[in-house]
Amino acid sequence: MKLGYCSITWGGVVGHPQGVTSVKDLFYLTHGPMDRAVADIAQAGYEGVEMFDGNLAAYADKPEELRSILDKAGVSLVSVYTGANFIYADILPDELHRIERAAELAATFGAERLVVGGGARRAAGTTDEDYKRLGEALDRVADIAEAAGLSASYHPHLSTIVESPDELEKLMPLTRIGFCPDTAHLAAGGGDPAAVIRQYPDRIRHVHLKDFRKDPFAFLPLGEGELDFPDIVAAIKESGYDSWLMVELDEYDGDPKAAAEISRKYLQQLLP
Repeated sequence: MKLGYCSITWGGVVGHPQGVTSVKDLFYLTHGPMDRAVADIAQAGYEGVEMFDGNLAAYADKPEELRSILDKAGVSLVSVYTGANFIYADILPDELHRIERAAELAATFGAERLVVGGGARRAAGTTDEDYKRLGEALDRVADIAEAAGLSASYHPHLSTIVESPDELEKLMPLTRIGFCPDTAHLAAGGGDPAAVIRQYPDRIRHVHLKDFRKDPFAFLPLGEGELDFPDIVAAIKESGYDSWLMVELDEYDGDPKAAAEISRKYLQQLLP
């Protein structure tokens, strides 16, 4: 297994303001400097990085600048994260247009994987039809990714219609897209991350590792929360997955490089 880190910790996550009036431009963004994030990730001992689609879009007209940042640090762009509502028919074409753009950019910069979250919760409540629409949209995301030479996976996430194990179970038969377990989001949604991984061993295409504390709620560097990572790693190995483990830490107020180093040191002790 190879270890990578997500750039979200260097500035947190926002949506591009243009997306307020133009759905096709509603990229995710990390406001921190990508050159510093990539350098810190490399210095902390990771081999790869995951970025948001909006951060790649910022380099669309100056691709050599991002390639230079990656090459200088000696890390590769492994994966790109994006998301959408997916359940509203009228805006779905524009959402898929943006995801297609994200996939094109990911391929341009040498990424292997496209990771998506989403499935909006309606104010009036979630319906079974929403899961059907989400599943159909995710199949189209898989098609988009494959056309760009990427592997696509779905990431259950708080605030979407796929938070809990029961909600994930509703979705999985409705789509062929791969599965990206995020250990902290699975736990925050009421699941046992290792058990969920063991439930879908053949669907795992990508992995996000982060720790979690329930009360008071917090995402934390690995080894500083409540999650049983020896069992989680055992479950990943049992599934046959033997590829990138991406450490992620969002909503964190501490120093991002120090947090990356804490998680790397923990994984050095955990992994042979």
